[in-house]
Amino acid sequence: MDGRINGKLKILYIIDILRKYSDEENPINATQICEHLAQYGIKAERKAIYDDIEHLIFYGYDIIKTRTPRAGFFMASRELEIPEIYLLTDAVQSAGFITPKKTRELMSKLGSMMSAEQARLREKSTYIEYKNKCDNEEIYISIDTVRQAIESGKKVSLKYLKRTVNEKRQIITTEKQMKVSPYALIWMEDHYYLVCNNEKYDNLLHLRIDRMKTVRIIDEKYRHFSEVSNYRDTFDIADYAGKTFNMFGGELKQIELRCSAKILEQVMDRFSDELYIKNVQDGKISFTHKALISEGLIGWILQFGEDIEVLEPKELREQIKQKIDKISKLY
Repeated sequence: MDGRINGKLKILYIIDILRKYSDEENPINATQICEHLAQYGIKAERKAIYDDIEHLIFYGYDIIKTRTPRAGFFMASRELEIPEIYLLTDAVQSAGFITPKKTRELMSKLGSMMSAEQARLREKSTYIEYKNKCDNEEIYISIDTVRQAIESGKKVSLKYLKRTVNEKRQIITTEKQMKVSPYALIWMEDHYYLVCNNEKYDNLLHLRIDRMKTVRIIDEKYRHFSEVSNYRDTFDIADYAGKTFNMFGGELKQIELRCSAKILEQVMDRFSDELYIKNVQDGKISFTHKALISEGLIGWILQFGEDIEVLEPKELREQIKQKIDKISKLY
Protein backbone atom coordinates (compact mmCIF):
# COMPACT_ATOMS: atom_id res chain seq x y z
CA MET A 1 0.00 0.00 0.00
CA ASP A 2 1.23 3.52 -0.84
CA GLY A 3 2.95 5.14 2.13
CA ARG A 4 0.89 8.31 1.78
CA ILE A 5 -2.33 6.31 1.93
CA ASN A 6 -0.96 4.44 4.93
CA GLY A 7 -0.39 7.72 6.72
CA LYS A 8 -3.95 8.89 6.09
CA LEU A 9 -5.46 5.60 7.21
CA LYS A 10 -3.28 5.24 10.29
CA ILE A 11 -5.31 7.53 12.54
CA LEU A 12 -8.54 5.74 11.54
CA TYR A 13 -7.01 2.40 12.41
CA ILE A 14 -5.89 3.80 15.77
CA ILE A 15 -9.52 4.64 16.57
CA ASP A 16 -10.58 1.08 15.66
CA ILE A 17 -7.76 -0.42 17.73
CA LEU A 18 -8.66 1.64 20.81
CA ARG A 19 -12.33 0.68 20.44
CA LYS A 20 -11.63 -3.01 20.01
CA TYR A 21 -8.71 -3.67 22.33
CA SER A 22 -8.97 -1.09 25.11
CA ASP A 23 -11.26 -0.40 28.03
CA GLU A 24 -10.88 0.91 31.56
CA GLU A 25 -9.60 -2.44 32.81
CA ASN A 26 -7.46 -3.11 29.74
CA PRO A 27 -5.53 -0.03 28.56
CA ILE A 28 -3.06 -0.46 25.70
CA ASN A 29 0.22 1.40 25.22
CA ALA A 30 1.83 2.95 22.16
CA THR A 31 3.99 -0.12 21.51
CA GLN A 32 0.91 -2.38 21.41
CA ILE A 33 -0.86 0.06 19.08
CA CYS A 34 2.18 -0.07 16.75
CA GLU A 35 1.99 -3.87 16.77
CA HIS A 36 -1.69 -3.80 15.81
CA LEU A 37 -1.00 -1.26 13.06
CA ALA A 38 1.67 -3.58 11.65
CA GLN A 39 -1.03 -6.21 11.10
CA TYR A 40 -2.67 -3.71 8.71
CA GLY A 41 0.63 -3.15 6.93
CA ILE A 42 1.23 0.23 8.55
CA LYS A 43 4.57 1.12 10.11
CA ALA A 44 4.50 3.58 12.99
CA GLU A 45 6.68 4.76 15.83
CA ARG A 46 5.61 5.35 19.41
CA LYS A 47 6.21 9.12 19.29
CA ALA A 48 3.89 9.43 16.29
CA ILE A 49 1.21 7.44 18.15
CA TYR A 50 1.28 9.96 21.02
CA ASP A 51 0.83 12.80 18.53
CA ASP A 52 -2.06 11.01 16.80
CA ILE A 53 -3.85 10.38 20.09
CA GLU A 54 -3.44 14.04 21.03
CA HIS A 55 -5.09 15.00 17.75
CA LEU A 56 -7.96 12.55 18.38
CA ILE A 57 -8.52 13.95 21.87
CA PHE A 58 -8.47 17.51 20.47
CA TYR A 59 -11.06 16.44 17.87
CA GLY A 60 -13.35 15.17 20.62
CA TYR A 61 -12.66 11.47 21.19
CA ASP A 62 -12.86 10.52 24.88
CA ILE A 63 -9.48 8.80 25.13
CA ILE A 64 -7.99 8.55 28.61
CA LYS A 65 -4.31 8.19 29.49
CA THR A 66 -3.86 6.09 32.61
CA ARG A 67 -1.25 4.36 34.75
CA THR A 68 -3.60 1.86 36.41
CA PRO A 69 -3.98 -1.06 36.16
CA ARG A 70 -1.03 -0.38 33.81
CA ALA A 71 0.26 2.50 31.69
CA GLY A 72 -1.58 3.09 28.44
CA PHE A 73 -4.67 4.53 26.80
CA PHE A 74 -8.31 3.44 26.62
CA MET A 75 -11.48 4.57 24.88
CA ALA A 76 -13.63 5.91 27.71
CA SER A 77 -16.85 6.67 25.81
CA ARG A 78 -18.59 4.67 23.10
CA GLU A 79 -21.79 4.91 21.04
CA LEU A 80 -23.43 2.72 23.69
CA GLU A 81 -22.29 2.35 27.26
CA ILE A 82 -21.83 -1.13 28.78
CA PRO A 83 -25.10 -1.10 30.83
CA GLU A 84 -27.00 -0.06 27.68
CA ILE A 85 -25.47 -2.91 25.68
CA TYR A 86 -26.32 -5.39 28.44
CA LEU A 87 -29.94 -4.17 28.46
CA LEU A 88 -30.23 -4.49 24.69
CA THR A 89 -28.57 -7.91 24.51
CA ASP A 90 -30.87 -9.21 27.26
CA ALA A 91 -33.87 -7.90 25.31
CA VAL A 92 -32.65 -9.51 22.07
CA GLN A 93 -31.95 -12.91 23.60
CA SER A 94 -35.31 -13.03 25.40
CA ALA A 95 -37.44 -11.82 22.47
CA GLY A 96 -39.25 -14.84 21.05
CA PHE A 97 -40.08 -13.14 17.74
CA ILE A 98 -36.39 -12.79 16.78
CA THR A 99 -35.07 -15.90 15.01
CA PRO A 100 -31.90 -17.69 16.21
CA LYS A 101 -29.98 -16.43 13.17
CA LYS A 102 -31.03 -12.80 13.69
CA THR A 103 -30.37 -13.15 17.42
CA ARG A 104 -26.77 -14.18 16.75
CA GLU A 105 -26.33 -11.33 14.24
CA LEU A 106 -27.70 -8.70 16.61
CA MET A 107 -25.68 -10.02 19.54
CA SER A 108 -22.56 -9.87 17.37
CA LYS A 109 -23.27 -6.27 16.34
CA LEU A 110 -23.85 -5.23 19.93
CA GLY A 111 -20.69 -7.05 20.97
CA SER A 112 -18.69 -5.08 18.38
CA MET A 113 -19.52 -1.91 20.32
CA MET A 114 -17.56 -3.24 23.29
CA SER A 115 -13.88 -3.99 23.67
CA ALA A 116 -12.81 -7.53 22.79
CA GLU A 117 -12.37 -8.41 26.47
CA GLN A 118 -15.75 -6.95 27.46
CA ALA A 119 -17.41 -8.85 24.62
CA ARG A 120 -15.69 -12.08 25.71
CA LEU A 121 -16.93 -11.69 29.28
CA ARG A 122 -20.43 -10.84 28.05
CA GLU A 123 -20.54 -13.86 25.76
CA LYS A 124 -19.32 -16.11 28.58
CA SER A 125 -22.26 -15.06 30.77
CA THR A 126 -24.87 -15.19 27.99
CA TYR A 127 -27.22 -18.11 27.46
CA ILE A 128 -29.73 -18.08 24.61
CA GLU A 129 -32.75 -20.39 24.75
CA TYR A 130 -33.22 -21.04 21.03
CA LYS A 131 -36.19 -23.39 21.40
CA ASN A 132 -38.39 -20.40 22.30
CA LYS A 133 -37.33 -18.50 19.18
CA CYS A 134 -39.45 -18.27 16.04
CA ASP A 135 -38.19 -19.62 12.70
CA ASN A 136 -39.67 -16.98 10.40
CA GLU A 137 -36.66 -15.41 8.67
CA GLU A 138 -38.93 -12.93 6.86
CA ILE A 139 -39.61 -11.01 10.06
CA TYR A 140 -37.15 -8.16 9.36
CA ILE A 141 -38.56 -7.68 5.86
CA SER A 142 -42.11 -7.80 7.23
CA ILE A 143 -41.38 -5.14 9.85
CA ASP A 144 -39.76 -2.84 7.29
CA THR A 145 -42.58 -3.33 4.78
CA VAL A 146 -45.24 -2.63 7.40
CA ARG A 147 -43.35 0.46 8.58
CA GLN A 148 -43.24 1.82 5.03
CA ALA A 149 -46.95 1.11 4.57
CA ILE A 150 -47.84 2.97 7.79
CA GLU A 151 -45.74 5.97 6.77
CA SER A 152 -47.24 6.09 3.27
CA GLY A 153 -50.84 5.38 4.37
CA LYS A 154 -51.16 2.22 2.24
CA LYS A 155 -52.73 -1.19 2.79
CA VAL A 156 -50.73 -4.41 2.90
CA SER A 157 -51.46 -7.96 1.79
CA LEU A 158 -50.05 -10.90 3.71
CA LYS A 159 -50.33 -14.57 4.51
CA TYR A 160 -51.12 -15.26 8.16
CA LEU A 161 -50.04 -18.58 9.68
CA LYS A 162 -52.11 -20.40 12.27
CA ARG A 163 -51.46 -23.71 13.99
CA THR A 164 -54.20 -26.31 14.42
CA VAL A 165 -54.44 -30.01 15.25
CA ASN A 166 -55.97 -32.44 12.73
CA GLU A 167 -57.87 -35.67 13.38
CA LYS A 168 -54.61 -37.62 13.37
CA ARG A 169 -53.39 -35.50 16.32
CA GLN A 170 -50.82 -33.82 14.14
CA ILE A 171 -50.03 -30.13 14.55
CA ILE A 172 -50.41 -28.45 11.17
CA THR A 173 -49.93 -24.89 9.98
CA THR A 174 -52.56 -23.26 7.80
CA GLU A 175 -52.26 -20.03 5.79
CA LYS A 176 -54.88 -17.32 5.40
CA GLN A 177 -54.56 -14.57 2.80
CA MET A 178 -55.45 -11.16 4.24
CA LYS A 179 -55.59 -7.51 3.23
CA VAL A 180 -55.30 -5.02 6.09
CA SER A 181 -54.83 -1.34 6.90
CA PRO A 182 -51.78 -1.08 9.23
CA TYR A 183 -51.71 1.46 12.08
CA ALA A 184 -48.99 0.58 14.60
CA LEU A 185 -46.35 -1.93 15.68
CA ILE A 186 -46.41 -2.91 19.36
CA TRP A 187 -44.06 -5.11 21.38
CA MET A 188 -46.09 -6.70 24.18
CA GLU A 189 -46.00 -9.93 26.19
CA ASP A 190 -42.77 -10.99 24.44
CA HIS A 191 -44.35 -10.76 20.98
CA TYR A 192 -44.34 -8.12 18.25
CA TYR A 193 -47.80 -7.23 16.96
CA LEU A 194 -49.27 -5.31 14.06
CA VAL A 195 -52.38 -3.33 15.03
CA CYS A 196 -54.51 -3.10 11.92
CA ASN A 197 -57.97 -3.34 10.41
CA ASN A 198 -59.21 -6.21 8.26
CA GLU A 199 -61.21 -4.55 5.51
CA LYS A 200 -64.07 -7.03 6.11
CA TYR A 201 -64.73 -5.75 9.64
CA ASP A 202 -65.15 -2.48 11.59
CA ASN A 203 -62.71 -3.11 14.43
CA LEU A 204 -59.02 -3.37 15.26
CA LEU A 205 -57.11 -6.59 14.74
CA HIS A 206 -53.83 -7.75 16.28
CA LEU A 207 -51.53 -9.91 14.15
CA ARG A 208 -48.26 -11.40 15.37
CA ILE A 209 -45.41 -10.31 13.11
CA ASP A 210 -43.66 -13.68 13.40
CA ARG A 211 -46.74 -15.36 11.91
CA MET A 212 -46.84 -13.09 8.86
CA LYS A 213 -45.38 -14.12 5.51
CA THR A 214 -45.11 -12.52 2.07
CA VAL A 215 -46.01 -9.02 3.25
CA ARG A 216 -46.56 -6.66 0.32
CA ILE A 217 -47.62 -3.01 0.08
CA ILE A 218 -50.78 -2.54 -1.99
CA ASP A 219 -51.38 0.62 -3.98
CA GLU A 220 -54.60 1.32 -2.08
CA LYS A 221 -55.15 4.08 0.48
CA TYR A 222 -55.54 2.61 3.95
CA ARG A 223 -58.76 2.85 5.94
CA HIS A 224 -58.29 5.64 8.47
CA PHE A 225 -58.11 4.46 12.08
CA SER A 226 -60.77 7.01 13.12
CA GLU A 227 -63.33 4.77 11.39
CA VAL A 228 -62.53 1.77 13.59
CA SER A 229 -61.18 3.24 16.85
CA ASN A 230 -61.60 6.12 19.28
CA TYR A 231 -58.52 7.92 17.92
CA ARG A 232 -59.03 10.81 15.53
CA ASP A 233 -55.86 12.66 14.51
CA THR A 234 -53.12 10.36 15.82
CA PHE A 235 -53.08 6.67 16.67
CA ASP A 236 -51.70 6.87 20.22
CA ILE A 237 -49.64 3.68 20.52
CA ALA A 238 -48.75 4.13 24.20
CA ASP A 239 -52.36 4.87 25.16
CA TYR A 240 -53.67 1.91 23.18
CA ALA A 241 -51.12 -0.50 24.64
CA GLY A 242 -52.05 0.66 28.15
CA LYS A 243 -55.71 -0.21 27.57
CA THR A 244 -55.06 -3.58 25.92
CA PHE A 245 -54.61 -6.85 27.80
CA ASN A 246 -52.59 -9.63 26.15
CA MET A 247 -53.42 -8.05 22.78
CA PHE A 248 -57.12 -8.99 22.95
CA GLY A 249 -59.41 -6.49 21.26
CA GLY A 250 -62.69 -5.33 22.77
CA GLU A 251 -64.96 -2.41 23.63
CA LEU A 252 -63.33 0.49 25.47
CA LYS A 253 -65.10 1.21 28.78
CA GLN A 254 -64.49 2.76 32.16
CA ILE A 255 -63.86 0.01 34.70
CA GLU A 256 -63.80 0.19 38.47
CA LEU A 257 -61.81 -2.36 40.45
CA ARG A 258 -61.12 -2.91 44.13
CA CYS A 259 -57.86 -4.61 45.06
CA SER A 260 -55.95 -5.50 48.18
CA ALA A 261 -52.90 -3.38 49.02
CA LYS A 262 -50.57 -6.39 48.63
CA ILE A 263 -51.06 -6.49 44.84
CA LEU A 264 -50.87 -2.72 44.34
CA GLU A 265 -47.41 -3.03 42.75
CA GLN A 266 -48.72 -5.45 40.09
CA VAL A 267 -51.71 -3.21 39.45
CA MET A 268 -49.52 -0.11 39.14
CA ASP A 269 -47.18 -1.98 36.79
CA ARG A 270 -50.12 -2.75 34.53
CA PHE A 271 -51.94 0.60 34.66
CA SER A 272 -48.95 2.87 35.34
CA ASP A 273 -49.83 6.09 37.20
CA GLU A 274 -53.03 6.76 35.25
CA LEU A 275 -55.22 5.28 37.99
CA TYR A 276 -57.89 7.41 39.56
CA ILE A 277 -57.99 6.32 43.21
CA LYS A 278 -61.58 6.57 44.46
CA ASN A 279 -61.28 5.08 47.91
CA VAL A 280 -58.85 3.49 50.36
CA GLN A 281 -60.41 1.53 53.21
CA ASP A 282 -59.61 -1.57 55.29
CA GLY A 283 -56.54 -2.40 53.20
CA LYS A 284 -58.55 -2.22 49.97
CA ILE A 285 -58.02 0.30 47.16
CA SER A 286 -60.79 1.22 44.72
CA PHE A 287 -59.79 2.80 41.42
CA THR A 288 -61.05 3.49 37.91
CA HIS A 289 -59.35 3.17 34.56
CA LYS A 290 -60.31 2.87 30.89
CA ALA A 291 -59.65 -0.55 29.37
CA LEU A 292 -60.81 -2.81 26.55
CA ILE A 293 -63.35 -5.34 27.83
CA SER A 294 -61.90 -8.61 26.58
CA GLU A 295 -60.84 -12.15 27.40
CA GLY A 296 -57.39 -10.75 28.05
CA LEU A 297 -58.71 -8.41 30.76
CA ILE A 298 -60.77 -11.20 32.33
CA GLY A 299 -57.76 -13.51 32.43
CA TRP A 300 -55.61 -10.78 33.99
CA ILE A 301 -58.21 -10.15 36.74
CA LEU A 302 -58.74 -13.85 37.51
CA GLN A 303 -55.04 -14.47 38.13
CA PHE A 304 -55.32 -12.44 41.37
CA GLY A 305 -58.23 -14.49 42.75
CA GLU A 306 -59.85 -12.94 45.83
CA ASP A 307 -57.37 -10.05 45.88
CA ILE A 308 -59.22 -8.12 43.19
CA GLU A 309 -62.92 -7.46 42.55
CA VAL A 310 -64.73 -5.89 39.61
CA LEU A 311 -67.18 -3.21 40.75
CA GLU A 312 -68.15 -1.75 37.37
CA PRO A 313 -69.36 -2.27 34.70
CA LYS A 314 -72.00 -4.87 35.54
CA GLU A 315 -71.49 -6.81 32.31
CA LEU A 316 -67.82 -7.35 33.18
CA ARG A 317 -68.83 -8.65 36.63
CA GLU A 318 -71.22 -11.04 34.93
CA GLN A 319 -68.55 -12.25 32.49
CA ILE A 320 -66.20 -12.90 35.42
CA LYS A 321 -68.91 -14.95 37.17
CA GLN A 322 -69.57 -16.99 34.04
CA LYS A 323 -65.87 -17.68 33.57
CA ILE A 324 -65.51 -18.79 37.21
CA ASP A 325 -68.54 -21.11 36.82
CA LYS A 326 -67.04 -22.73 33.73
CA ILE A 327 -63.71 -23.22 35.48
CA SER A 328 -65.32 -24.67 38.61
CA LYS A 329 -67.15 -27.28 36.50
CA LEU A 330 -63.80 -28.59 35.30
CA TYR A 331 -62.84 -29.46 38.87
